[in-house]
Amino acid sequence: MTKPADIRAAVPAFEDVRYMNTGASGPSPQSVVQAAQNAIEMHEWGVASDPGPYPHAFDRYDDIRSTVADFLGASPEEIALTQSTSDGINRVAGALSWEPGDVIVRTDLEHPAGVLPWERLERRGCDVRVVPTQNGRIDRDAYRDAVSDASFVCLSALTWNYGTILPVEALVADAHDAGAFVLVDAVQIPGQRSFDVTQWDADAVAMASHKWMLGLWGGGILYIDDSVIDDLDPAAIGYRSVVSPGDEESQYELKSGAARFEVGTTNTAPYTALESAIEIIEDIGTDTIQSHINMLTTRASANIPSDRLVSPSNPESGLVTVHVENPQTVVERLNAEHDIVVRTLPDPADSIRASLHVYNTREDVDALLSGLQSTVDGW
Repeated sequence: MTKPADIRAAVPAFEDVRYMNTGASGPSPQSVVQAAQNAIEMHEWGVASDPGPYPHAFDRYDDIRSTVADFLGASPEEIALTQSTSDGINRVAGALSWEPGDVIVRTDLEHPAGVLPWERLERRGCDVRVVPTQNGRIDRDAYRDAVSDASFVCLSALTWNYGTILPVEALVADAHDAGAFVLVDAVQIPGQRSFDVTQWDADAVAMASHKWMLGLWGGGILYIDDSVIDDLDPAAIGYRSVVSPGDEESQYELKSGAARFEVGTTNTAPYTALESAIEIIEDIGTDTIQSHINMLTTRASANIPSDRLVSPSNPESGLVTVHVENPQTVVERLNAEHDIVVRTLPDPADSIRASLHVYNTREDVDALLSGLQSTVDGW
């Protein structure tokens, strides 16, 4: 696959619908799904006696960590295979020592995955501070004040509701100056734009493959910078977390890398699918993907009334957010009457979001604009 049209043709879902909800979960190409099916068959049947399901799975985990590391610009020792972004965030939260009064900082732009773990810690006596934003832009002065005595910061790289890109590198530097550990939710980044996970200098970055990366549910990725790995003691532990499981003398010796966050038996299929999806992304090229997305979102944003466009008029991502009255009704009518899939958002209020990826087309955008014009009063 070398062109956006190749990927669209490889996704059977587009035979029936104009799918524009990749920011939530994107449909995978046939070859990615087939790779997962092949992985299941191999694990269940092909390696039953030689080398056996466990040695086979362990080798696959190692291979896939290397593939993911190369894609993200990290080392394999800095990659853990998780189930989702939420899973990765929780594994980091559980690996740190918390005391009553510890200051945790997040923005008001976080997905529930970046909210709920800190609300839980707030019940245990931690002080959770929420930095205000406006139109998807962070108040840098308020942020610096909030992190001045913080021990932990959680922030998103690309906001899921406004489609804006935060100045992550600068925000990480401010937090590190204050001595805080920084965890970045980057799930909306890989697969739609070039990305070197080390450039931010974040301590940890949580991601997943089922959105822009064209992968399946269950293929989560957790990056842990090698400078902080030894400081983290995972709350969940299993035979994949340690150096020598079953060895009475060293059974509790954690692995030296991020793989200490991997716990037990997990299916290799989502990770094999991730490997296949990365191959597709690299074949077509992230520059081509990013340029295609920008063409689509620019086309959409230029034809949405300015008083209704919530995301930037000069798009920064594949996310286009629009203010409408009765958003749930609009989403349902777009689906029923125009075969268009978008979603509502809880914040900002009265808004819907379209996600435009490499497999979307100008015709999809035009159909969305026509659908909005016919379903939204006063458009």
